[in-house]
Amino acid sequence: MSQVTLGATIAISQVSFASLSPTAPLQVPAELRLPPGSALAAVVVVHGSSGIDSRGRFHAEALNQAGIATLEIDMWKPRGVAGPASRPRGVPETLPDAYGALAYLARQRSIDPSRIGIMGFSWGGVVSMLTATKRYTDLYMGGARQFKAHAPLYPVCWVYNRVPGYEFAALTGAPVFIQAGELDTYDLPDTCSRLVAETDAKAPGIASLAMYPGATHAFDRSEPEITISDPFSHLGAGGDVTFRHKPDAAERARAAVVAFFRSKL
Repeated sequence: MSQVTLGATIAISQVSFASLSPTAPLQVPAELRLPPGSALAAVVVVHGSSGIDSRGRFHAEALNQAGIATLEIDMWKPRGVAGPASRPRGVPETLPDAYGALAYLARQRSIDPSRIGIMGFSWGGVVSMLTATKRYTDLYMGGARQFKAHAPLYPVCWVYNRVPGYEFAALTGAPVFIQAGELDTYDLPDTCSRLVAETDAKAPGIASLAMYPGATHAFDRSEPEITISDPFSHLGAGGDVTFRHKPDAAERARAAVVAFFRSKL
């Protein structure tokens, strides 16, 4: 993939698309960012429980400079979600939005429909994980299309294959690149590595992992440090979670995201 010249104009549009819910489809707003060119690779960007924040733009701008289009979706606005306390009961409820984004991008003349990936943060990271499964991909896409690569950031690694609806098995075969911080209190320091090892035993070469020492959950979020309480944290026991920006880890993670998608799309 060719590199976009630094300073090249990125076409930015506010768009919307229909989710693929069979019972209650929503009109999902999104920001579409298109570098110059045609037959572009593209990445769907999925926010965390707090909604759209600095993380999406931080990664989208780097991907755009690498010649990759981005579509950052807003799952909360059509649902009237004001923050983590009013989010949906489970991540699977929002998967129709991600697959709707895939369908939307595949229809765009400037996008190569065979080169669409997905990334996300926390809740969006879980979306990025579950869309790598045949179960949900077949349910919403009917086998017609799938994401080509998945890059979840801190996607609550303990939950998979332990909570119904979060099975991470029978995968589509697309590569999954997980990034997380060792001080993330949703998990233990080795939870994500154990998940990758379990996955590799069943589907060799699909999952990979980068862990960042000294990094908490949401280490690439540049807003002021906060502490939240989440019932999904601490391996499902619930409790406090710190979001603390770690600039060096954030830069490394952003570069790794770009390298991953340039390699796989």
